[in-house]
Amino acid sequence: MAVRPLDDEVQRVIATAFDPDFYSTVYDDLPLGANPFRHYLDHGWREPRDPAPWFSSQLYLADDPELERRQVEPFSHFLTVGRYEGREVRPSRHAVAYFSVVDWRPEPFRFEAFGTLPPQGAVRTAAEGPRISKAQERVAVAARFDATFYDAVNPDVGASGMDLLAHFLITGWLEGRDPTPWFSVRHYLETNPDVAESGVNPFAHYLIIGRDQGRKPRHEMGFRYDVIAGLKPAEQRIAEAQAAAAGIAVGAVAELAEGLGTLGYLHVTFSHDDYLAHAGGVQLCVRREAARFAERGARHLHLHPQGPWQMVRTAADPGPLGVMLDGERLGAFAPATVREALAGAAAGPGRRTFAIHSLLGHEPDETVEILAAAGMTQGFFWLHDFASLCAGFHLLRNDVADCAAPPPASAACAVCVYGPVRARHMNAHRRLFEQLSLTVVAPAQTTLDFWRSHGDLPARRAVVLPHAQLTPRGPARTSPRRLAHRRFRLGFLGVPTPLKGWPLFRELAERLAGDPRYELHHLGVRRDPAAPVAFHAVGANTGEARAMQEAVEGLELDAALIWPLCRETFSFTAYEAAAAGAAVITGPDSGNVAAFVTATGLGRVLADEAALMEAFASGEILALARSRRDVALYDLNYSGLSGELTDAA
Repeated sequence: MAVRPLDDEVQRVIATAFDPDFYSTVYDDLPLGANPFRHYLDHGWREPRDPAPWFSSQLYLADDPELERRQVEPFSHFLTVGRYEGREVRPSRHAVAYFSVVDWRPEPFRFEAFGTLPPQGAVRTAAEGPRISKAQERVAVAARFDATFYDAVNPDVGASGMDLLAHFLITGWLEGRDPTPWFSVRHYLETNPDVAESGVNPFAHYLIIGRDQGRKPRHEMGFRYDVIAGLKPAEQRIAEAQAAAAGIAVGAVAELAEGLGTLGYLHVTFSHDDYLAHAGGVQLCVRREAARFAERGARHLHLHPQGPWQMVRTAADPGPLGVMLDGERLGAFAPATVREALAGAAAGPGRRTFAIHSLLGHEPDETVEILAAAGMTQGFFWLHDFASLCAGFHLLRNDVADCAAPPPASAACAVCVYGPVRARHMNAHRRLFEQLSLTVVAPAQTTLDFWRSHGDLPARRAVVLPHAQLTPRGPARTSPRRLAHRRFRLGFLGVPTPLKGWPLFRELAERLAGDPRYELHHLGVRRDPAAPVAFHAVGANTGEARAMQEAVEGLELDAALIWPLCRETFSFTAYEAAAAGAAVITGPDSGNVAAFVTATGLGRVLADEAALMEAFASGEILALARSRRDVALYDLNYSGLSGELTDAA
């Protein structure tokens, strides 16, 4: 039977654990200048030679003669199949001579049993210290690799079907992916340039050498350091968006005209993305607005940048727009195409209204021209964020600290990643307001007050319309006696991102781990495998309008930590938590969250992060337990947004 050459995937698997030093040392009959790895792939495995000191090819094949009959390469079989089946491997007969040690264990191989270096006489790296072979890398990493964590934070790897450990060893660490929640590949390489220069896997280096040398597995400077370390300059973000947009194919006028048909009563919305494909507060608002207009028979045309844009576009930027009609995607089209097709589709009679939920990814003059094609100049501009004040629409200096929107020419802007483009971004919004008659709509009075005091855009008028309001439903029907004998339940609601304060919740969970007074819960669509908390999958951006509220109520959470880094313009999660009877715990810079708690008394505003940690450490926060307060439940009545405003017009 002819032996087929090993395919590329098998070769990649073998490369993760093959030990070239061992192979070239114990097999002195290799041709002069031969590459040990290539020799093994082409000849050695068939003879069979051993690829690493801890693996005997001959004994592995002897345990399963069928593998030898089928001419299966034994090393890759063990790495991808055998070890998961619990198959034993035994060391090479050359191992003792190679390591020259008397305490080598000729026993069934266990990953955790082989985590030490060969003696000092082994080949050394460019950095001072013993060399780490590929086999030792794999053995050491396998013993501490957190497959559950790696799979959760790298879903693309699991979806590919590739072995998780093999992926990390081959390419994962080179891509900066972490093997456990307590080890940072990026930090270890940045703080240990000798390791980066040596080319050794940083996690393996830490486990075998670095830990004993006192090197740190990750920095201790907090999550804000990680955010800043990952910042991209505004110009780079723009360049990436331009490159992505330039590659998008666009449709013709005739195609769009056919999709639009003849439009009568029409409501047009603009936002930063496809509101059906993404979850979030703005997307939910557009959904509810569309539903309100549909109830009265209006068609809903939604326009968004087809590619991701984090800032306002300029006329020189490529800008394909995604076009949706009544929730159906019609495709991507150039703004001029949208303008021309819309002019024809909206030529007949019918009421016309519009709302701009976000200008991100749109060019203001093109937006005005598209609206003019349908005969519209008067509409609504929503303050879902503060994009009209800065390209950093959360008003966070370098995405970590509240900046309070200082003057564009201030020193504070000069040290921020958004500083170089802020003036351009604000001028774009000014051109929009100067050409249209816009009613600014804020979801909270505190949002409108801040916007007015930090900008002077020429709005036609300004109104406040909350996204939701609480209506008393009655007291919670839970036995006070039962509540008195259980732990305090704290929840985090939503996506675990720094912006929403997740690192603080995770730090709190780590500090309270094992504390019998508390239990912590995360409710959302994506879990953080590094956090020692109970996770509950709760849908978002679906028809389940009460999903989060019902989940909080079902768990009988005592409190929810709503501690965003930014000034929230509204905060659905704060209202959902309060409606379900959970007290809201927040900080003073959380915008409408703090204003909501102060106005309703449904929670506590703490002075800062240190006060938060101390309140739990001391037990002072237990005063918010359900057993110690009167708990009321509420219904959440959601607004129809622009639909509600046009009802009143």
